[in-house]
Amino acid sequence: MVIVSTPPEAKTESMMAASSSSSTSSIITMHHDIIHTHILTRLDAATLATTASTCSHLRDLCIDDSLWRKICTATWPSLVDPTTCHIISTFPNRHRSLFSDAFPALHHFSCNSNRPSSPPPAEIISAVDIFYKGKPVFSRVRRTETTKNSFLSSPLWIEILEPNELIPTPVKFVRKDEELMKHLEENLCLSWILIDPTGKRSANVSSRKPVLVRRHWLTRDVEILFAVTMAGEPRRTTESVQCMVKVTCCGKVGGELHVREVNLVMEDMEGGKVSGKEGVIILQKAMEFGERKKVGEVGEMTERFDRFLGMIRERRERRHRRQRERDGVSMVVAFIVCIWLCYLAGF
Repeated sequence: MVIVSTPPEAKTESMMAASSSSSTSSIITMHHDIIHTHILTRLDAATLATTASTCSHLRDLCIDDSLWRKICTATWPSLVDPTTCHIISTFPNRHRSLFSDAFPALHHFSCNSNRPSSPPPAEIISAVDIFYKGKPVFSRVRRTETTKNSFLSSPLWIEILEPNELIPTPVKFVRKDEELMKHLEENLCLSWILIDPTGKRSANVSSRKPVLVRRHWLTRDVEILFAVTMAGEPRRTTESVQCMVKVTCCGKVGGELHVREVNLVMEDMEGGKVSGKEGVIILQKAMEFGERKKVGEVGEMTERFDRFLGMIRERRERRHRRQRERDGVSMVVAFIVCIWLCYLAGF
């Protein structure tokens, strides 16, 4: 009689396979209401997406839109807006599509794409949320028509607040500028999701954390800047652009800091404002072709912002240098012409 011994490694693998099979079987036999109510509703987005990849049974449960709607509205309270919910419901995977578009940072640095872009949307939806220490202090949805001549011919400008509207915040206005600036950099966050109802795409055009906090030189208001750099139109000053959100705050020392302006603009490589017509096309291409990646470091967006400002300064200095050279040549030519005319006149 021959006795064949099983290696310990094979036994371990066999036991793990049996355990995995048993776990999968127990999950499949469990009623889906129990899984949905007591397990899936407690998961965050990353864990929910990972759970969906384990088996087809869990995938069918994890793609339920109610789960992703709950995650989206918890992450961005502005998405509770009924009109916005209706637009998101037309997306291929509804709230799951929006989350995959809007949660990671937007990376769109290449102007070239072999895929044709869709026609520009007739309107853009802005869903804006401001957080202080992780808690929402302001949420607003704004619809912007992009077909009006006043929008197309003017610089791209989307204002969220109404004129003379003030939004109170829990931030105390202290006398020391350095202390206040550092506090805002560390504790204030902003999300600005742009939604294209026609193309069924979206993107978050905010750096989430401030890239710069400063005092306005004249009004002494506090300006908090959030910025994302993206590709624009090739071989033009808009080959690379910066989408910048500015939050302007005012207040009195010892009192609360109030938000009085929240607006979005777009700058080209020379520091000029991009028109609404060009801006919509650039944003649309960023939504369609831009990658979404997790930002590795807090200072990564700030470094991109500083690099873009450095590029603006270099181009301005180069332009001014060329202008001075042209002015010098013009003066020399004018002097020579003047001397020649005087010579012809017999002086």
